[in-house]
Amino acid sequence: MDQGSDEDFQILKRVHEKTLAELPDQLMAMVEDLSGDQAYNLDRRGHSLQAATRAMRDGADEELIVVALLHDIGESLGPMNHGEIAASILRPFVSSDHYNLLKYHGVFQTYFYARHLGLDPNARDQFKHEPWYQMTVDFCGKYDEVSFDPNYRNEPISTFTPMVHRVLNKPWLPPGKAV
Repeated sequence: MDQGSDEDFQILKRVHEKTLAELPDQLMAMVEDLSGDQAYNLDRRGHSLQAATRAMRDGADEELIVVALLHDIGESLGPMNHGEIAASILRPFVSSDHYNLLKYHGVFQTYFYARHLGLDPNARDQFKHEPWYQMTVDFCGKYDEVSFDPNYRNEPISTFTPMVHRVLNKPWLPPGKAV
């Protein structure tokens, strides 16, 4: 690329624009793929739909609903850092608070089960002074931790598709810039 012309970079720009245009549908396909996880009483697809449904019914803003839907899309790729995977993908499209919520929600979730595995249930306290701390505590308690109920009536995935498209089609800002 060190010898690339303006025309070469226009091609690259078009490729990136096409990739960005396809991203919402690719992420929705990743949510669908979570249905293969049968280790729990509810697969990760159902869990993701339940978390998003709970957020929507609670009156959360659209960005948080989308974050709730997509928070576990990295689970099959990196169970130990799945939040970082989702956060990295969504970083250009969500606020810095939602980015950090995604990135660290796994640490916050340990509050609910750490005692069963010999882990520190208060590991989340290292972030107590961060502006997104309470939002992440609330997300985990109200939408993530409780969303393994096989009897809960989720909204269909089609409810969330337009939301994902809207959130991912907002004007793009480089990482680190306020949304």
